[in-house]
Amino acid sequence: MNEKMTLIKNAKIVNEGTIFSGDILIEGKYIKEIKDSISAKSADINVFDAEGKYVFPGAIDDQVHFREPGLTHKANIETESKAAIAGGITSFIEMPNTNPQTTTIEKLEEKFEIAAKTSFANYSFMFGGTNDNLEEILKLDVNQVAGLKLFLGSSTGNMLVDNPEVLEKIFKSTNMLISVHCEDEGTIKKNFNEHFEKYGDDIPIKCHPIIRSEEACYLSSSKAIELAKKTGARLHVFHLSTGKETNLFTNKIPLKDKKITAEVCIHHLWFSDEDYDKKGTLIKWNPAVKTKKDRDQLWKALLDDRIDVIATDHAPHTIEEKKNVYTSAPSGGPLVQHALPAMLEMHHRGKISLEKIVEKMCHNPAILFQVERRGYVKEGYFADLVLVDLNNPWTVTKENILYKCKWSPFEGTTFKSRITHTFLNGNLVYQNSKFNSVKSAERLTFNR
Repeated sequence: MNEKMTLIKNAKIVNEGTIFSGDILIEGKYIKEIKDSISAKSADINVFDAEGKYVFPGAIDDQVHFREPGLTHKANIETESKAAIAGGITSFIEMPNTNPQTTTIEKLEEKFEIAAKTSFANYSFMFGGTNDNLEEILKLDVNQVAGLKLFLGSSTGNMLVDNPEVLEKIFKSTNMLISVHCEDEGTIKKNFNEHFEKYGDDIPIKCHPIIRSEEACYLSSSKAIELAKKTGARLHVFHLSTGKETNLFTNKIPLKDKKITAEVCIHHLWFSDEDYDKKGTLIKWNPAVKTKKDRDQLWKALLDDRIDVIATDHAPHTIEEKKNVYTSAPSGGPLVQHALPAMLEMHHRGKISLEKIVEKMCHNPAILFQVERRGYVKEGYFADLVLVDLNNPWTVTKENILYKCKWSPFEGTTFKSRITHTFLNGNLVYQNSKFNSVKSAERLTFNR
């Protein structure tokens, strides 16, 4: 049986630090050929004209919370992966702090089963480390799981790994990439108690970055890095939020050779503490959005390659939950639909090149997690492709938000660029705000 073929003509392809005009021939799930010009030799080939548009590899988001199982009043794998596809994110790695938590192989496999049935985007999951599940960690198949996630600061349930002996044992015992949330619990508790004494439950939101302070972040991330150096573990520090932390990382060696890497999220690149007055708890995240100076230093570290990856930390809550007073309002917000448009907006403002966006959102997550044949526009790779129109403005409104929670911190923002088409494993799954009903998502695999 012949594989279905699609020919994308007249594309401006953004890949591996260059932008070049060319045609892309897709056969089945894969990119068969990339050339200056390819002619359709058969009437069976579906020809698609990308004139005036850029073609990116599908973005790989290495940190999302899709809330399934157990928290599906906020979101689920189906709704959030659909929003991701509309935002040009074709693959995601989801976090373990669901209910129940993903801290046993049985619970991990249950999540894979849900995703196999409902996900619109390619998927994998992190396995959660705790103070007492090292035996389960050691049973994991490293080629089938994205990595290990440890909370070294505040967390729900029993996912806070606060036993130093256990932590060192985990770092020593696994070759898997260990991703960490770094905020020092003792520092946060002390700061919180001081503010609670003064304000009670209704602590002003602008105090959030003072409670979850630079010191709390730096203390925790520097300890994690020290332990990684001591044990030789492969460490990835999630969602840097302070300028001070950026000095803990290097740009002196290629990413593939780095043992200690870092990520920054969209919200820490876009917002600052100046936005709390207007946005309130809608921009309450952990770690907190901090100062304009911190934001500037994060940008500097991203562009000079001390920070390796841009992700979302997509973590939806209902609007009712978010509108509570400070002590009851949960941290986190939805971002997958608007992450790439937000970075393209920063491109329009002269902050970042298209090539750098692709490097940080597509290539680097693939290198870092050793994702098999994704993250590039390359012959032999899966045809996960995103078409971008840089001059097609649109405004984020309740009507066009696809998250289950139906709100966004970007509501009211006008983006100049639009994701017009998304191909997943060779199939056109999204076109001009409409979805193809055929689900073609696959489980990510890893070359380790």
